[in-house]
Amino acid sequence: MDTGWIFVCIFQILVAMGVFAALAYAARYIANNGRLINRFKKSRLSNPLEYFPSEAVFLLKQVFYLAVIMVIIIICLYLTFDWNEGFYFIYLLDIVVSIYLALKMDKGSRKDKVLLFLLIPFGSITALLFGEGIVVLLDLTHIIGYLYFIKVYFRKFVDYTENNGLGITIILLFAIILISFLFTILVENVSPMDSMTMVSNAFTSNSFDASGKNIIGKLNSLVLAWSGFILSGVGTATLAVSIVNNYVDRQFSEMKEFVKKKKEEE
Repeated sequence: MDTGWIFVCIFQILVAMGVFAALAYAARYIANNGRLINRFKKSRLSNPLEYFPSEAVFLLKQVFYLAVIMVIIIICLYLTFDWNEGFYFIYLLDIVVSIYLALKMDKGSRKDKVLLFLLIPFGSITALLFGEGIVVLLDLTHIIGYLYFIKVYFRKFVDYTENNGLGITIILLFAIILISFLFTILVENVSPMDSMTMVSNAFTSNSFDASGKNIIGKLNSLVLAWSGFILSGVGTATLAVSIVNNYVDRQFSEMKEFVKKKKEEE
């Protein structure tokens, strides 16, 4: 057996663990920086209530849990299959999502420490640093860790929905999009990002083409499609509520004036 190959593997694993630990520490430092966080929270630009009514904010958090699950599924598909498309972006996305999940989880028990190890994106870090990582087997363990967090975030979605008395219609929408997303990959023989843009375009408009020539362009297409869909939906609902409130206020004022006149006549 070539001992040099073994030493290279060990070196890449140690470097990946060190880089991940450093990035996680930096992210935790930023998240725990009280002055920075308070400034961010006090900013009107970061306040969702400046853009949406309070009822819609609850729904957006409900959507967030499902969005995290979808992003994890896309990353797992790219790590499993060889789609020659924008891998550097997927590597960066893999690292960012892994750090986010690591910061959100507990680390007290032995199980938590094992999950933390599974979250380390060895393949993505070594591919970015060394051009082509050779720790391929650890990608499988990383995917196993991701599958666990899919279950965790679905449980969070269910708990949040039940605790806030929200409907579960959105899970039907999510199921339709997920099935269409996987079906399009198989039938059209396209990458996950192409499939997502095609499904998003079909769902939010009348097109069924993949928008954008590279992965950044396709991501921009996704953001525009879903942002427009959410904003238009919330805007329509807000307008309807405003019309109903104005009508009720006008009827109440007229009733108040009528009662006042009756009292004056008596």
